Amino acid sequence: MVFEKLLEHLQKHNRMQKPSLDLQILTLPDNPGVYQYYDKDGKILYVGKAKNLKKRVSSYFNKIHDTAKTNVLVKKIVTIKHIVVPTETDALLLENNLIKTLQPRYNVLLRDDKTYPWICIKKEPFSRIFSTRNMVKDGSEYFGPYTSFKTVHTILDLIKELYPLRTCNYDLSESNINSGKFKVCLEYHIGNCKGPCEGLEPLEEYQKQVNAIREILKGNFKESLKDFKKVMNTYAQNLQFEEAQKIKEKIEVLENYQSRSTIINPKITNIDVFSIISDESAAYVNFLQISHGSIIRSHTLEMKKKLDESDEELLELAIVELRERFQLLSKEIIVPFEMDLGENIKITVPQLGDKKQILDLSIRNAKFYRIEQLKQLQIVDPDRHVNRIMAQMQKDLRLPSEPRHIECFDNSNIQGTNPVAACVVFKDGKPSKKDYRHFNVKTVEGPNDFASMTEIVYRRYKRLLDENEPLPQLIIIDGGKGQLSAALKSIDDLGLRGKVAIIGIAKRLEELFYPGDSIPLYLDKKSETLKVIQHLRNEAHRFGITFHRDKRSKSALNSSVESIPGIGEKTMTTLIQHFKSVKRLKLATEKEISAVVGVSKAKKIVEFYHPKEN
Repeated sequence: MVFEKLLEHLQKHNRMQKPSLDLQILTLPDNPGVYQYYDKDGKILYVGKAKNLKKRVSSYFNKIHDTAKTNVLVKKIVTIKHIVVPTETDALLLENNLIKTLQPRYNVLLRDDKTYPWICIKKEPFSRIFSTRNMVKDGSEYFGPYTSFKTVHTILDLIKELYPLRTCNYDLSESNINSGKFKVCLEYHIGNCKGPCEGLEPLEEYQKQVNAIREILKGNFKESLKDFKKVMNTYAQNLQFEEAQKIKEKIEVLENYQSRSTIINPKITNIDVFSIISDESAAYVNFLQISHGSIIRSHTLEMKKKLDESDEELLELAIVELRERFQLLSKEIIVPFEMDLGENIKITVPQLGDKKQILDLSIRNAKFYRIEQLKQLQIVDPDRHVNRIMAQMQKDLRLPSEPRHIECFDNSNIQGTNPVAACVVFKDGKPSKKDYRHFNVKTVEGPNDFASMTEIVYRRYKRLLDENEPLPQLIIIDGGKGQLSAALKSIDDLGLRGKVAIIGIAKRLEELFYPGDSIPLYLDKKSETLKVIQHLRNEAHRFGITFHRDKRSKSALNSSVESIPGIGEKTMTTLIQHFKSVKRLKLATEKEISAVVGVSKAKKIVEFYHPKEN
């Protein structure tokens, strides 16, 4: 029954009208990626790469282009899709692959001779390492692709500088070597090869170098650096400083080398990747299709929750729907958690390596899609956006009603001086600054935050009751159990227990405390409910600290000015309003002070702060 309702919603959601182009562009992320343009019939028009997706896509629509072809393209665009990737290089590689796969009408067709280069570790005795554009399925390992042969040559030069490997194409089988079929060449004599063709280098030693190179190509330099430093120290201890310097130069080269970022791996072939991100009201499932080692499709599906469905249930339903929609036949699926989709499908939950990187990329795209949808909702239907957040807060905080009106309290004092408190007010999840209030603590002496909280909460709600003003649905106390208990005394004295919800938030672990419950509530660190509460707490802290600083400055100025002979209360007030602090008053010239309080008083002030030496 649950799945039938969800499937019905999925079909209904797929028929919904797409948001306007302006809205699609406005909510694009400022990240590297690949964008795809589609026409009204859903046909692919163009694929492009971008360092910043929002800026690049916007540039198509904010000017008239020089070529008629581009202007015609822009007029046909109805839908914009995108895939977010980690780097601009990844965007270039993915763009190349999607153009070949999708063959959009307005893209230049990339032919096979434009395939990006790879670095191959050949499967053979004493493996050769070389660049190639063609991958042969003979068990050899391929790393890449790289965006240019210049990058490949740089890496191969690095490898050649670090490790002496053979460059010949001899069949160095054990029988050929033992029969003395080959002789060492010039590369051996100049030190670029150790002569495995004549059996001068054991296969085990050669293979250690190949393994180290394999790790470098993956971006793991730790072991190579460790080995080189060990050799360098040995040379240095034996006073072989020239050899040690050569090894040091290799270490520097290796430390400065930046491995390319990969999103495509020839080992990952014909696999579908699914990930899910969810909140209280909806789930977002991203799908990446991998064919022949490359990403050829990305799609994100939004699923509105009807009941309290788990991520496992929703993802299982989405996978079935997406495989049917796109006619997917892959036998292996990468997902973030274990699930059962039948005996004919292999489920992989990667923890490390290239498959984990692909899954992380899928999760990232699901997150960005959710952010864009929420932004669009906030722009198109702000009331619905607010309603959604309020409903979620009511559920998360277990409140009897939606917290449309929230008030948060915070105390401020330094070593008991100038104790003040602040009350900030949020309405519909946003600050209502005209309703903010400052309080001077009147009945408490010394640094007693608990007593100060009791006084301020009582004064605030006694006044609201006396003036018949509306009470908040939620009161938040910045502090743990002690602060909450202090506030509750006033709530009880005013007879508001049970009429207004009240909670305390402890800063260290973001714990939420409820009256009469010793066990705190922990919210998801990324939940919108916690973000609203943190915004309230931060606003109360900022508002209280600002008031406290102003009060301290005025107090310091008051005490300083009051001790000047011949300066009365009126003059003191004028100086406070103008100079704001004692420091600024001390630094002011007699002329500047006289412009405010007159020549005679200015002279007294200057003589007080800067007495002349006899």
